Amino acid sequence: MELISQHSKRIMEGCKARARDAGLRFQDESLEYIVTNRDLLELAPKGMIPTLYDYWVHDVEVLREKGKYELYPNNPFETVINTRPAISFYNDNNPDWLNVMIFYHVLGHIDFFQNNLFFRHTWDYDFAGQALADKRLIARLRSEKGRWVDYVIEFARGIDNLVGYHDELYRLGDKGRTDPGNRLDYYFDVFLQREKSVKITEYLKDIRYYNTCIAADGENGEDVFFTGISRKYPEFDALFRKYSKADPERRQDLLEFLTANSAFLNDKTNGWMKPIIEIIRMTSLFFQPQMRTKIMNEGWASYWHEQLFLKDDRISGHEVDYARTNAFVTSLLRVGLNPYALGMRLFRYIHEMAEKGRYSFEYRKIRDHTRRSGFDRKTGGGKAALFNVRKTLCDHLFVNTFIDQDFMGRHKLFLAGRRMNQQRMTWEYYVKSRKADDYKKMITDSLYHPPNIRIDTDKTRDGSLYLDHRFEGRPLVREFIANTMLGIEYLWGGPVKLETSEVIEIRKTAPSPDDLEPSDIKWRRVIYTMENRRLKMVPA
Repeated sequence: MELISQHSKRIMEGCKARARDAGLRFQDESLEYIVTNRDLLELAPKGMIPTLYDYWVHDVEVLREKGKYELYPNNPFETVINTRPAISFYNDNNPDWLNVMIFYHVLGHIDFFQNNLFFRHTWDYDFAGQALADKRLIARLRSEKGRWVDYVIEFARGIDNLVGYHDELYRLGDKGRTDPGNRLDYYFDVFLQREKSVKITEYLKDIRYYNTCIAADGENGEDVFFTGISRKYPEFDALFRKYSKADPERRQDLLEFLTANSAFLNDKTNGWMKPIIEIIRMTSLFFQPQMRTKIMNEGWASYWHEQLFLKDDRISGHEVDYARTNAFVTSLLRVGLNPYALGMRLFRYIHEMAEKGRYSFEYRKIRDHTRRSGFDRKTGGGKAALFNVRKTLCDHLFVNTFIDQDFMGRHKLFLAGRRMNQQRMTWEYYVKSRKADDYKKMITDSLYHPPNIRIDTDKTRDGSLYLDHRFEGRPLVREFIANTMLGIEYLWGGPVKLETSEVIEIRKTAPSPDDLEPSDIKWRRVIYTMENRRLKMVPA
């Protein structure tokens, strides 16, 4: 691994100047390294953070990736990490024209990292430097405590997807806090999420309803919205008044709760475990926004490498090479999901719709296809709309807000189904639906969405920890429950109970698992108990 040459660095600085002229914003300093495929294989298990702590699972993943590379050799063009300064890695055999394209793509990523609000908890420190300090601490503890360090790491990593990521954003300061006197913030941030624990689909419906009220009634739209909400939830006004008089509660995630309340961890002989758990927690928090913005992040970078590269005079003579490479990266799959392709096309679509003034109530009222196709108010707001979307949304909101029937028709998208061909005894794919709602559901179901598991403090008594899985239509993976709860029992130092939902009946036989409807499945609540390293399950 070595820094890029001065010649390549001059190319990068030229790309930065052009990117800033186009409106992208990022810090001046950046580091670019040339790496071999072997380097990339060794960095990938650590999330491309060279200074991340050592752990045996990383070594296993390196061996697995090397085996895959021998069977299917490939050459990644680049990768970039959200550090201060931003660090990017480039394959050692890229020609200059390709580096121009890749540099623009990387600058798109850096702009996204440094301006999207879902990354705001990473803006004030250099994770690579913090990771190096953490790595040295774990190495020192490993020399003193031996294999017990790896047990603690493994048990903590088993639940690091349950970190309170949104709560962390909420606690960042005045810009991230809910004003207790603001009923709109209370409704969406507290009432729906904590009091009602609604599904994400219901949450998004209420957001759309609010936007419709604002578009139709302007300044009075919020009052109209809450008139409807009061009919839907008669108890809302009383709960809001009660909340306004109280201080918002500080909710701890599972790793925080264990660190603060476990008698085992707070025993002075086991205090060395707590820094390790905090390292695992902070590392997970760092990677959370990247897992939640994959489509947007890659789509944003692909959109800008296309916009900027085609206007760059340094590509002269390599237009065909670019077209081939770009098509390989951004081709839209008929079955499956390519985040580069979908995200890039959505940003193009948003720009066009905003330029023509189609994000308006006037346009939404039109039902005639010919009139919709010819609607163009030439408002010129496309660029501002793009940067606003880049700043404020994550993948869930991005997909559910902007994929509509017009977008589906333009790109001939469809939801693919799978069924068994009884004669050939093979799976076959077919066009199941061309509706935007069905396609959005398919995309949404594929996005990162960890289970919502909270500590029930009222039932946590007599030395037992009680966990409540707020069921959202997806069961926990049963084969992981035993080992995960074993780790929690160790860190808690006593019995652990987990209340969750499991399938007890499938009411009809669908052509394939993909065709099962929620109404076909009957659920029941059960309680798993891990005590003395033995797991048992009883109905709730």
